[in-house]
Amino acid sequence: MKNLKIKNAALSVCAVLMSVTALSAVSPADAKTALKLSHFAAETHPGHIAAKQFKERVEARTNGEVEIQLYPSSELGSPPEQLEQTVLGIIDMNLPTQGALDKYEKAFGTVMTPFAFGSYEQAHQVLDGPFMDWAAPKLEEKGLVMLSNWEYGFRNVTNSVRPINTPEDLAGLKLRTPPELQIVAALEAAGAQTTQIAFPELPGALTAGVVDGQENPIGVIYHYKMYELQENLALTRHVYNSMVHVMNKKKWDSLTPEEQTIIREESVSAGNLMRELVQQQEADELAKIKAAGVNVTEPDLEKFKEQMGPAYERVSEYSGEENMKKFLSFIGK
Repeated sequence: MKNLKIKNAALSVCAVLMSVTALSAVSPADAKTALKLSHFAAETHPGHIAAKQFKERVEARTNGEVEIQLYPSSELGSPPEQLEQTVLGIIDMNLPTQGALDKYEKAFGTVMTPFAFGSYEQAHQVLDGPFMDWAAPKLEEKGLVMLSNWEYGFRNVTNSVRPINTPEDLAGLKLRTPPELQIVAALEAAGAQTTQIAFPELPGALTAGVVDGQENPIGVIYHYKMYELQENLALTRHVYNSMVHVMNKKKWDSLTPEEQTIIREESVSAGNLMRELVQQQEADELAKIKAAGVNVTEPDLEKFKEQMGPAYERVSEYSGEENMKKFLSFIGK
């Protein structure tokens, strides 16, 4: 009996050792880091198409060790809520605009200075170069790692009252804007009245006549079918902004150097894809908007720029004068 007990005990120990050995053998293969990426773009928008490429390539290059879980169309809350959750580590990655990031680091408030950029090429060179070198370390102090710049576009005005060709045509129009001070300052300097309405409520507000119009990049106007609710589109290009791929710093620090390299490289690649898609699609989307019967005008932007003095002062005060001086040096002003 005693020998039997010893034998059974030995077998039990062997079984435990075999289980531990088996577990250790499969654990590395089974180990997986799941990262939540949340954003506000529609599933048909280039922003989500780029996010899907990011997911696929990261998962492929890490052999499934890193899984990217996508949450488009503000599934996890409004854009400000998503960014706050990213700072807190509830969401791992986010794609806010500079107008959201400037609530945490004022340097980002300078990017949306009215008429700061004359082209996509200029914006990309500045944001990927001197601006990122300057602003990314500042953002890390706030708990966010800046991975890369993606795209959103130049913003334009739609309305249901009259065509816009000069700042005088904006006078008295009530336009919905997001809460970003830079956009509000630009339109008010040009003579419009502004009000803030949550984006999901915007179509209803336009239909009911609560506001005369709104402003957004061409892609947003097209994908959310705002052109079906507005008779006039003016290519004012009054503010440029883009999605910025950011990640919670603590989560970033928990990754291996190899994973960090892959994530940063694929973030840049996805951002480049979004840039290409936005620019390629804008011409096609604009043609379809015109074909739908919308009156599209191309105002003389110099006349609008002449009105921007008060807006520049408001943006400088908000972002900080030293930050504004630094940013202006990047764009040669």
